Amino acid sequence: MLSLNYLNVSSNALSQMIGDIFATLSDLGTVDLSFNNFSMELPPSIGSLSKLSSLFLQNNQLTGSLNALVGLPLDTLNVANNNFSGSIPHELSSIHNFIYDGNSFDNGPAPHPPASTSPPPTGSSSSHHHSASGSHNKTRGSAKENSDGHKGLTAGAIVAITLGSALGAVIVLLALVFCIRKQKRKEKGARTSNGSLPLGITNVTPQMQEQRVKSAAVIKDLNPRPAENVTIERVPVKSGSVKQMKSPITSTPYTVAALQSATNSFSQEFIIGEGSLGRVYKADFSNGKIMAVKKIDNSALSLQEEDNFLEAVSNMSRLRHPNIVTLSGYCAEHGQRLLVYEYIEKGNLHDMLHFAEDSSKALSWNARVRIALGTARALEYLHEVCLPSVVHRNFKSANILLDEELNPHLSDCGLAALTPNTERQVSTQMVGSFGYSAPEFALSGVYTVKSDVYSFGVVMLELLTGRKPLDSSRVRSEQSLVRWATPQLHDIDALAKMVDPSLNGMYPAKSLSRFADIIALCVQPEPEFRPPMSEVVQALVRLVQRASVVKRRPSDESGFGHKTPDHEAIDMSF
Repeated sequence: MLSLNYLNVSSNALSQMIGDIFATLSDLGTVDLSFNNFSMELPPSIGSLSKLSSLFLQNNQLTGSLNALVGLPLDTLNVANNNFSGSIPHELSSIHNFIYDGNSFDNGPAPHPPASTSPPPTGSSSSHHHSASGSHNKTRGSAKENSDGHKGLTAGAIVAITLGSALGAVIVLLALVFCIRKQKRKEKGARTSNGSLPLGITNVTPQMQEQRVKSAAVIKDLNPRPAENVTIERVPVKSGSVKQMKSPITSTPYTVAALQSATNSFSQEFIIGEGSLGRVYKADFSNGKIMAVKKIDNSALSLQEEDNFLEAVSNMSRLRHPNIVTLSGYCAEHGQRLLVYEYIEKGNLHDMLHFAEDSSKALSWNARVRIALGTARALEYLHEVCLPSVVHRNFKSANILLDEELNPHLSDCGLAALTPNTERQVSTQMVGSFGYSAPEFALSGVYTVKSDVYSFGVVMLELLTGRKPLDSSRVRSEQSLVRWATPQLHDIDALAKMVDPSLNGMYPAKSLSRFADIIALCVQPEPEFRPPMSEVVQALVRLVQRASVVKRRPSDESGFGHKTPDHEAIDMSF
């Protein structure tokens, strides 16, 4: 493997010495040997790695000095928790991220003093230890010099330092209490005490914040679970640093072996879908449970994004709504990244609309309005109940899954945190979602809640017409669904001709007209004029409450407003 440039054998049970194997591996840029049982000294050939920028040796039993690393172009070096000794070479002090706590260096961090001793003077090892344990900060200094300096202090100076430290601690404590109280008052005033999801996103304007608060108060049935007492968890990640999780992961961890067994080693016949991040497999577990497993391609994530995987899982696992697909579990071992979701039986809306095998399986108008309302509620939850807002960024009919009762379940919520690499994004995600993307996205490349609203309007157009957002098989003037349909949405006669033929005239005139009015609002080219999803939900609820399905007579070409006694009215309240 002479051209190898990345080597990671971390978190295994490798032992004895590291072989002198690096002389012919000059292309290596990253080496991770951490969390093993390696012992003895570093091999001399490690000094020949002229392209090495990141080296992770933490949590082994290595001994000797670090002299072999002098001269390497390192930007990150972690040798924490080994048995290294001697002096740290001066040349290593220029390394940007250097962590060396937990060794026996002469000029490294000193041991922690017993609890009964007086506070250490400024510049002592406690600050070094704090830096090394929680971040990439440089942990440099001389504990020996600090110790020598301490000998020259008089008794009066020691008392003054002690009193000063105590007074400083009191001031810091009072400031902390004041800040906490102020923050609580602020949260109470903003009426956000019902819960907060650390699902960060985009520029939030005061108008959006005001609308979000109003929505959380009005739509009580969509409130998220009460906020939990979240503890900060330290999760070691591949880079060798320590990452702080904002909240614990509430979904179930799976092993790669268990998921391989349930998917027949991710075989072709178990594939049920494919997205920008990878394929989705049906998983049939031995206990009879059926799940859907998204296997994320390694090529779809950069190293930095892999480090964010567990935090994204934590956020996604807290999304709870009847119209959002639940993240049930995950897997993050042996370099794999997999997400385990509840399995939705009927497949997705895109296939149901555009690839139904026969017209008898076509969705009724009743079902289409129910699907629109359910997915609108899902987006309303993401945009206006979750704090901060969650932007879906990939809203389309293929991501709306239907259960046996044709209730909609929005998938891929929160996956925007794992943005694909640019090259892959253009080749798969953007091509598949082009017909759904708002005009401003093509200009700025930035997706917002208003962009989601536009995409929702496109899906409503699909439900209305039965057409795809982009269809190259049609004449040029009808290939773009939004461009073709928008000018006709307020024309009653044109609407009647636009309706999906598979409905066979089974739709109510007024309901169709109101449905079109909502679409026109959502697909406006100016994002600031599109309504928030809470208003869309309310409009669809009103439509449902007033609507009834009327079968059109063959002689009634327009199909509008001609209800006769021989037409059966069907209540659409649900």
